[in-house]
Amino acid sequence: MSHSLKIHDVSVVYPSQQGGQPVTALTGVNLSIESGDFVVALGASGCGKTTLLNLMAGFIRPSSGALTLGDYRGQVPQMIEPNSQLRDQITGPGAERGVVFQKHALMPWLNVLDNVALGLKLRGVGRRECEKRAMRFLELTGLQDFRSHTIYQLSGGMQQRVGIARALTNDPHMLLLDEPLGALDALTRERLQELLLEIWQSTRKMMFFITHDVEEALFMGTRLIIMSPRPGRITHEFSLDFGRRFLECRDARAVKSMPDFIAMREQVLSIIHGDEEAA
Repeated sequence: MSHSLKIHDVSVVYPSQQGGQPVTALTGVNLSIESGDFVVALGASGCGKTTLLNLMAGFIRPSSGALTLGDYRGQVPQMIEPNSQLRDQITGPGAERGVVFQKHALMPWLNVLDNVALGLKLRGVGRRECEKRAMRFLELTGLQDFRSHTIYQLSGGMQQRVGIARALTNDPHMLLLDEPLGALDALTRERLQELLLEIWQSTRKMMFFITHDVEEALFMGTRLIIMSPRPGRITHEFSLDFGRRFLECRDARAVKSMPDFIAMREQVLSIIHGDEEAA
């Protein structure tokens, strides 16, 4: 089934704190993400990337506008107010959206298998079925031999892989990733970039990925959005195919050395630096 996430003219205003002024985090954001899209968001720190992801996850509600997730078969759902009711409107967290955080947020008292199966267990799925589904994604992330290990026995990169496997085990329509590779060393980060592309290729799930790394954004996304400094809005959007090139040749260094990759990197850096100077 084909699914779409649609963001309709969304703004977010955070209330004033300790007598200060309200903060407009996002204004007039419109975005459509379709099945098979790998959308990457770039922008200066504080531009609202994480606020946008939190809206998609249902952790917060928009101050105006609305978000919907459903099977529209090419039709755009009607515009709605954030407090109205519509079957496909995002009003809170849901199993159809998996989230991978900057830090793994795993349960240290559970082993790897039980961490990955936790969401299914909370939904009342039987233990045998939980383990069967969890093992599928442990194999996909290369962790099948570590199923009985405790979390503190794993490296940082392996812990993030557990977090990715846990998010996938609930079989969400969409995976939301908030700088999941930012704290990793360069070599581990590159390996996980490649792993995420392989997971995207095999599952064809919608992906929304936040990063501050321009190279990472260009390498991984099928679409790149660039957001302005606060109040955040989408100022530029690019279609990309560098990740697909990697999946064909399996040589990340070769892809990142291509002249058009380097030219795109310089163009994006110029946009971001220009936004920062204008802020």
